[in-house]
Amino acid sequence: MIGETIRADGAEPLPTITVEEPTVRMTFSVNGSPFAGKEGKFVTSRNIKDRLDRELERNLALKVEPGETADSFIVCGRGALHITILIENMRREGFEFCIGPPQVIFKEDDAGKKLEPFEEAVVEVGEEYNGSVVELLANRKGEMLDLITNDKGMTTIKYKVPTRGLLGVRNAILTATRGTAVLNTIFDGYYPYAGEIQQRDNGSLIAFETGQATSYALFSAQERGIMFIKPGVEVYEGMVVGIHQRSGDLKVNVAKRKAATNVRSNKDATVVLNEPKNLSLDDCVEYIGEDELVEVTPLSVRILKNPKMDKKAMKQQGKK
Repeated sequence: MIGETIRADGAEPLPTITVEEPTVRMTFSVNGSPFAGKEGKFVTSRNIKDRLDRELERNLALKVEPGETADSFIVCGRGALHITILIENMRREGFEFCIGPPQVIFKEDDAGKKLEPFEEAVVEVGEEYNGSVVELLANRKGEMLDLITNDKGMTTIKYKVPTRGLLGVRNAILTATRGTAVLNTIFDGYYPYAGEIQQRDNGSLIAFETGQATSYALFSAQERGIMFIKPGVEVYEGMVVGIHQRSGDLKVNVAKRKAATNVRSNKDATVVLNEPKNLSLDDCVEYIGEDELVEVTPLSVRILKNPKMDKKAMKQQGKK
């Protein structure tokens, strides 16, 4: 067994090593996007299951359970980063699949009270950004434990925060501190449920149709928010192509082409596009909401609306 000690008589045994229980889970499923099978080598549910079974042999803190459907699996780990490392390794090995948003694993005490995992977060940042960091963590149900500023103007801020509140907070802190903050977290334990936490204020910009993104269409779309793509990128209906500047999702046609005419003007040659926001795998995992998925392939990482969630929403609207 893990942590057991083989010893001679009279020797003092080493303390038993305990493996922390998973606190976050994510759903892995077969890629169901219109681009499925184009970029990956291992794409079937059998491929994914075999790879996850091999991972369990050496990744002791990981747990895998059957999903809601035959082609999905629930992967449980010690935080979103733990699972994201596995996703990145699988992507580099040639796997293609979809992942759902990270979800916290809740528990109940003996009295039936709802418990959730908390972590101790330590942020090291310049004194001028104290207010921004404190506000971010406080809005995520964090409880301040300590705040110390040294003679060099660097502050160490210690908070006790629900794991739910830390999902997506790393990028928010880096943005608020212009990339100067250092965030470290460690599991603290299970405590009573802290209440609702708003994860994201903005909606998504969603591609209206399948095609190739054009400068003409992106010039109009960028007025609605921050884009994720450049001209020439292949998109499909339901693919998330940017962040809406307001709450709620908005469908945009980024593949629209300008009608050909004999008239030319200087305006046609002065189309200036804003630099798109390049999302890494970590960024995508932190960004997606309950109705979104991340499409992971060896060549690309895309965000799309969950087709199953869209169908449920349409049925509910039909009943109304």
